[in-house]
Amino acid sequence: MASEVVRDFIAGSVGGFAGKLFDYPLDTVKVLLQTQGESLPAASVAQMSKKKMYRGAWDCLQKTVEAKGVLSLYKGISSPLLGCMAENAVLFWAYNKFKKVISGSTDESNVPIIKLSIAGAGAGAVVSFVLTPVELVKCRLQVQNASNGNFRAFTGPIDVIVQTVKSEGIVRGLFRGHLSTMYREIPGNFCYFGTYELVCTAMTPEGGSKSDLSMPTHLLGGVLSGITYWTAFFPADTVKSLMQTRPDYGDRTFTDVFKAIYRSEGVAGLYRGWGITVARGAPANALIFAGYEYTSKMLR
Repeated sequence: MASEVVRDFIAGSVGGFAGKLFDYPLDTVKVLLQTQGESLPAASVAQMSKKKMYRGAWDCLQKTVEAKGVLSLYKGISSPLLGCMAENAVLFWAYNKFKKVISGSTDESNVPIIKLSIAGAGAGAVVSFVLTPVELVKCRLQVQNASNGNFRAFTGPIDVIVQTVKSEGIVRGLFRGHLSTMYREIPGNFCYFGTYELVCTAMTPEGGSKSDLSMPTHLLGGVLSGITYWTAFFPADTVKSLMQTRPDYGDRTFTDVFKAIYRSEGVAGLYRGWGITVARGAPANALIFAGYEYTSKMLR
């Protein structure tokens, strides 16, 4: 029987591995949609909307495959695959720790949904420190693969890390866009875990417990959680992607980039890529929760 900490880390890693294998190609499309456009000086940011390569998700998918092949959609997957395993291991571990603190006891069966949601928000704050450098590496490799990408000199994840630290440092380099990541993760995981626990509570038979739930219930909870996570504050992800991949945005603040996108493209610009993100996030998170719950049960 594995300890609780070991169980959380192993189960979280399994869930993360399953989810990332499924969603990575569509995540590549999302990042390309968010970051498309030539590098522009700050004074010319309003011109950004005139420099678009893709009309939408399907157009982006077709053009990328035609230009670089199907495997190009998996460019840079090694880093996010390992990162997603680490992310979910930390996320579920932190969530369960916050849940215990907030509930004030070891009996978590009657904890209100709002408290579970707050525990999720706390876990989101913690996991953002893992996510920021992982996603920076992922995004730069993905954007490099586009025909108009700004970053073309990276041979792989390690090379991205080495070059980024050498030229930009750790805080202003690897952790560029960290505030944006936190702005996404805190409200995102508030909704993520709150939605999942709400589904589980609603589907638990009278007198039963979470362990009595079937796999389809965990899959349903994961689908709805994925949708609410990405809908909670998607603009923060758009800002993060631009700050991490576009030199002209790198040294600007979250508020500055947010306003620049809104001025040039309105709300649509802030939500560019949301549709494809939800389309891949829903089933991917179903696999994450199902993988986590199944592995946890096996390790008990």
